[in-house]
Amino acid sequence: MAYKSLLTVVTDTKIAKPALEKAIAIAGAEDAHLDVLCIGVDRTQTGYYYAGASAVFQQEVIEKAKEEAAEAEAFTTGMLEKSGIKWSLDKAVAQLAGLGRLVAHRARFNDLIILPRPYGKGCGQEQEIIVESALFEGHVPTLVIPPKAKASTDASRVIVAWNESSESMSAVRAALPSLIAADSVNIVVIDPPQHGPDRSDPGGALSQMLVRHGVKAEITVLAKTMPRVSDVLLRHARDMDADMLVMGAYGHSRFREAILGGATRNMLENASVPILMAH
Repeated sequence: MAYKSLLTVVTDTKIAKPALEKAIAIAGAEDAHLDVLCIGVDRTQTGYYYAGASAVFQQEVIEKAKEEAAEAEAFTTGMLEKSGIKWSLDKAVAQLAGLGRLVAHRARFNDLIILPRPYGKGCGQEQEIIVESALFEGHVPTLVIPPKAKASTDASRVIVAWNESSESMSAVRAALPSLIAADSVNIVVIDPPQHGPDRSDPGGALSQMLVRHGVKAEITVLAKTMPRVSDVLLRHARDMDADMLVMGAYGHSRFREAILGGATRNMLENASVPILMAH
């Protein structure tokens, strides 16, 4: 298995470079095709957009979105033309309300989506919409790149966050090419359940599966010594000097994650290494 069809989405040139560089690097290493979708986003809330807004105002908003799409296209084309990879580029304009459908339709025909981290300085609401639509509506594994990530494809030390969930298993299957290529894969189990089929050997069945693929896997069982699971994972990633983290996305509902927080949102807000997620 290899990644042969990749997608990244560019809406803001100020935050797009790390993810675009990573996508180009992966496409070069895998001899894959990179599809780039440059979107100008009309960020006007739909409920207010039509309630008395003049035609002139509406046209100004649309023209601004077109300018952003053209800026994203020029920025992206400049990087792609020097890359030496196989690529294609499309340009579009979308309102926030329709952004998810547009991204999901394009995402579903790809093996892997590479996107910027959706939270942090300079990130708009559209970044969260894009990541969630790729995972939920597109059903495609998504590699989320933090602002200062290296462009290389080297991921010699990979951490797999394992909690026996279907989301975690989806992420492991999606990450197999990276796990096989890694020098070491650390399966991390935090506070394993006291009851269940794997209680005597947490992570053992997963390790056996990966070893049969040639993965150099080991298991680490950690106690939840910090308030959040994500904090324990992030500390372990720093201790291991990990190059990538693999985890299931949104084990709870997106609404609960947005209001109360959760491992997925906390990781996306704070991670300093690329995270490969699947739902």
